[in-house]
Amino acid sequence: MSLESQPSEIKQPSLPRPRRAIAITLKVLLILAIAVAGFGSGFLVGKQADRVSASIAEKKSQNEAAAMLHQINPPEGYTIPAKFGDIGPQMLAAGAIDLDQFVQLYEQAGQPLTDEQMAILTKGSDSKVVISQENAYFLLNFFWAFGLVNQNPVLTEGPMMARGKEQVGGFASTGGWTIGAKPSTELYASTPIIPLTQEQQARLMEVATAVYRPCCNNPTHFPDCNHGMAMLGLLELMASQNATADEMFAAAKYINAFWYPQQMLEVATLFKTAQKVDFAQADARQVVGAKYSSASGFQAVHQWLGDNGLLKQAPSSGGSCGVR
Repeated sequence: MSLESQPSEIKQPSLPRPRRAIAITLKVLLILAIAVAGFGSGFLVGKQADRVSASIAEKKSQNEAAAMLHQINPPEGYTIPAKFGDIGPQMLAAGAIDLDQFVQLYEQAGQPLTDEQMAILTKGSDSKVVISQENAYFLLNFFWAFGLVNQNPVLTEGPMMARGKEQVGGFASTGGWTIGAKPSTELYASTPIIPLTQEQQARLMEVATAVYRPCCNNPTHFPDCNHGMAMLGLLELMASQNATADEMFAAAKYINAFWYPQQMLEVATLFKTAQKVDFAQADARQVVGAKYSSASGFQAVHQWLGDNGLLKQAPSSGGSCGVR
C-alpha cells in the first residue's frame, strides 16, 4: 500500500453505541454524586453550626437568668432595717401561734425550725430581719400571724371591714390561718402588740396603699390573703421602728421577690430589657406598684415577655395563699 493511501490521522476505534451511553451515564452519575456529597457535607456542617449557636445562645440566656436571679434573691439575703424584738413571745401569749403546730408544720415540710428561729418565737431577738431563700417560708407565716393579731386601723377601719366584722373570717388571710391557739376571727386585730404613733401610722398607710402582690389586685392595706397580711405585719414592724417610706418600699420590693421569685424575675427582665435598669437599681415604688406587681399588672408583664421570647424560669417559693 502506498503512502498516499494511508489515512491522514489515526482514529481510535469507537465504542459500540450501548457501551458509549453507559459510560456517559456513569460520568454524569459520578458528577452528581460528588455534587450531592459536597452539598450534604455543607448541610451537615451548617446544621452543626446551628446547634452550636443555639447551645451558646441557651447558655448565655441561662447565665443571664442566673445573674438576674442573684439580683432579685441575693444569696446573702436582704437585710431589712427592723429588729424582731419581742413580737414572737407576744404572739405566743396572744394565741396567734400554737407553737407545737407551728413546729410540726415545718418539720412536715422538711424545713425544721432552726435554733435562731425558735429563739425569735419564744425569747425574742435583737437581730435585724434578714430575708433569704432559706427563711422566706418561715417569715411568711411568722409575719402573717403578726399582721393578723396586731391591732391596727388598717384591720379595724379598712377594706377588710367593708362587709362587717361578722364577715371578716371569710378571707384567705383570716379563715386560712389554722395554726393559732385561738380561732382566727378571735385573733383578728385583737392585741395591740406594737401601737403606732400618728406619724408612723401615716407612713404605714402611704406604703401599704401602694404595695401590691401578684396574686390579686389588692394593695397591702386590703390584706385578704396571707402574703398581704404578712406584708402588712412586716411594714407595721418597720414603721414602729421609724423606717422611712423609701426603706419600706425597698424592703417590699425584695420581700415580694423572695415570696414571688418567678413573677419578680419576669418583672426584673422587663425592667432590664425595656428600661435598661437592673433590679437592684429599679425604683422600688414602681416595681411594687399596681402596674407591675398586681395580678393584672403582672399578667401584662408576662404577656409582653412571652410575645418577645423573653420568659425565664425561677425556682418556686412561698406562692401558696394558705398554711402549707
